[in-house]
Amino acid sequence: MTASLLPSTTSSSWHALEPLWQGDFATIQQGLPHDLLAPAWQILILGDGSPTRHLQLLTREATEVDVIDMSAIGHEHDAAPPQLQLIPGPRLRRQVWLRTASGQRLAYAASWWEAAHVDEYLQNRAMPIWTNLAQRKVELYRDIQAVYFGHCDTLAAAFGEAGPFWGRHYLFWHDRRPLTLIYEVFSPYLCRYLGPMGSTLDSLQAPYSDLNACR
Repeated sequence: MTASLLPSTTSSSWHALEPLWQGDFATIQQGLPHDLLAPAWQILILGDGSPTRHLQLLTREATEVDVIDMSAIGHEHDAAPPQLQLIPGPRLRRQVWLRTASGQRLAYAASWWEAAHVDEYLQNRAMPIWTNLAQRKVELYRDIQAVYFGHCDTLAAAFGEAGPFWGRHYLFWHDRRPLTLIYEVFSPYLCRYLGPMGSTLDSLQAPYSDLNACR
């Protein structure tokens, strides 16, 4: 059973991983050694497709969201990834669980939006971002900036799964402008569909430049 976190309309913390390892844009473009991240997991985490759609295809259930936070953060940096500066302020932060229709949590996501325009794109805030944008036929480019492997006690309790976890952050671009910044962490529950993640602590302790020999 997963723990419960209630919605909030006031500023609160969000749940970032404490990385054991992380890779940058160049790492993502190159891809990772398969002993670090298995091929099926690379498609989910390093690919530019919709995670909402991927999760639906994997589980054969509709992907739904539980909104746990909608906070006006003004011009604060919010301990967010540095690309937050590309999103005009004042800003709104949204946090959700992505889950199956039957209630199994599969991922956590935090996103940051320009407060003045968020309602244009999240017309139904109780629906996944991809569903909102797809209904409006909004063309997007998912620009993945970093990938992470690490721990977060809050997410471990909420997922009901021990870490470490894989996560990433990316920008959504629309009409050549950054629309939102998104930080996602995936539950190891997905191993039931994707197989083992494939990460090894020995690989993680080596610099990425040395990991090419593992291919």
